Amino acid sequence: MSLIPPLNAPFQHPIRIYWEDTDAGGIVFYANYLKFFERARTEWLRALGFGQQVLRDESGGMFVVSETTVKYHSPARLDDTLLVTAELQTGGKASLTIAQRAYLCTAGQTTSNDRLLAEGTIRLGWVDATTLKPGRIPAPVLEALK
Repeated sequence: MSLIPPLNAPFQHPIRIYWEDTDAGGIVFYANYLKFFERARTEWLRALGFGQQVLRDESGGMFVVSETTVKYHSPARLDDTLLVTAELQTGGKASLTIAQRAYLCTAGQTTSNDRLLAEGTIRLGWVDATTLKPGRIPAPVLEALK
């Protein structure tokens, strides 16, 4: 399933809920939304050609999560499909703020319905891959993300 959004639209990544994503009752609560946001962010960066290994090898740096804020609205259930979005909110010289949302998808669709399950902002800092000290995001990476 390929979800290529139009230009200026948030990146969209479908996630199917499996047993390991749930508690004993088959429900997804707050903490696993962080995992889903991480998957979507990783795929968004890979789609732009900036997987962590590529960044380390070609620019000598990488993104690290420095702050997260997640607002939980509703649980997902076993076998649900979610559509998780990632969109650049702000971009600076040394960090990015990404807005993310998780929506419930109806059966057989690859678009979200009106049920927002969780939303949050995640701040990514840039660090040197060897020293792990903060640094500036390389200009080509920053330009591609904007």
